Amino acid sequence: MDDEIHNSETPNSSCDSILQEIVQKLVYEALVWSSLHGLLVGDKQDQRSGEVPGVGLVHAPFALLPKSFPRSHWQQACELAPIFNELVDRVSLDGKFLQESLSRTKKVDTFTSRLLDIHSKMLEINKKEDIRLGLHRSDYMLDSQTKDLRQIELNTISSSFPGLSCLVGKLHKYLLNHYGNHLGLDSAQVPENTAVFQYAEALARAWKEFNNGRAVIMFVVQKEERNMYDQHWLSLTLKEKYGVMTIRKTLAEINADGRLLEDGTLIIDDQVVALVYFRAGYTPNDYPSESEWHARLLVEQSSAIKCPSISYHLAGTKKIQQELARDNVLERFLENKDDIAKLRKCFAGLWNLDNSNVIDNAVERPDLFVLKPQREGGGNNIYGEDMKEVLLKWKREGSDELSAYILMQRIFPAVSPSIMVRNGVIHQDNAISELGIYGAYLRNKDKVVLNDHSGYLMRTKVSSSNEGGVAAGFAVLDSVYLT
Repeated sequence: MDDEIHNSETPNSSCDSILQEIVQKLVYEALVWSSLHGLLVGDKQDQRSGEVPGVGLVHAPFALLPKSFPRSHWQQACELAPIFNELVDRVSLDGKFLQESLSRTKKVDTFTSRLLDIHSKMLEINKKEDIRLGLHRSDYMLDSQTKDLRQIELNTISSSFPGLSCLVGKLHKYLLNHYGNHLGLDSAQVPENTAVFQYAEALARAWKEFNNGRAVIMFVVQKEERNMYDQHWLSLTLKEKYGVMTIRKTLAEINADGRLLEDGTLIIDDQVVALVYFRAGYTPNDYPSESEWHARLLVEQSSAIKCPSISYHLAGTKKIQQELARDNVLERFLENKDDIAKLRKCFAGLWNLDNSNVIDNAVERPDLFVLKPQREGGGNNIYGEDMKEVLLKWKREGSDELSAYILMQRIFPAVSPSIMVRNGVIHQDNAISELGIYGAYLRNKDKVVLNDHSGYLMRTKVSSSNEGGVAAGFAVLDSVYLT
């Protein structure tokens, strides 16, 4: 149970009382700063908040102070981003590898099956994506025992929080500039986070490659979206810095309002769409009817740039992550031995569930593994005794459900005290953190226009919580304090 800090004095030492007073000042300053600078999400208690900007606002959940992180591992994570960007692009071009790797999953996972069906249709018509844009995020934890940086997952669709993550870093710098002397912390150790500007630049450069000055960028969004202000930061930057206009549509609206011209041009509301940026479409919940699937196919058939394309989307699935960790698979896509070695160094243990010995090991030591489906968005993984029971049941029944999951080594990052603020309420607890490094990749045929790391996302959660998504309600936004 979280310990809440209250305004009332308690009979602690004078030092504790002074510290509590500083914390209260920090929280007040942080909440005011968040409101003034747009560190906001929609309030799910107000049903209108997803549709009407300015209605039902609440501050995004945040950690009060930045999380310590070794500079050497920070640099390692940043250096990995361009390699992963290139890997995703290479994997996306190998349709046979994607189809074969996901073939067994397809039989038991309807969502993955539908994605693969769209991919198959594109292969059948030999659909080429000359301009390919990837806005990725690779997530890592630092294992406390081995001191190794381990990749948790690679996100190739809807890599969220480039806007709000920048603001949390600015918030922490602001607080440390005013209170750092009392806390023994230096604001200079919080690295600049330019994710929103680098992502906006990548989107603008892709739009420019499309070469139609009157075309728009379309954000594909969920109907009931709480995280719209993170997205609006991108739209605002595109408009103010690059003069690029954006529109927002759900998949259902794309189905109702979209059409293709004979040359493949995508038209929405009589506007040409140069680029389709998906901030939805990564979960089965985004496809409640055939209308949404029709919209996804319509977009894929068009000449608009997709971020991500269906092949980029599939390249980020858990099963592909597990396949890439197998011996000699990376060599299929990359030539540089140093790059391959860097990737392998960060891979956690990953296994498919075809092998009875793998299942037996997980059942014997369920605390050392996590069971992952082909899903994004948080709240989907299975841990501990729940995982043990599921594996025993599926093994006993000879269930094909095993093909829809992968088994992953569980990472145990260092636990440290943290003060977290959600809905204006302060919580103190032991917490762990996960570092996400954004990457942007843009290619036009044989020319790589852009390939770089693009800022970061730090998320902190109570150490007793298995899941880690901010939007899903498990974590808070944080920033890095380099040590």
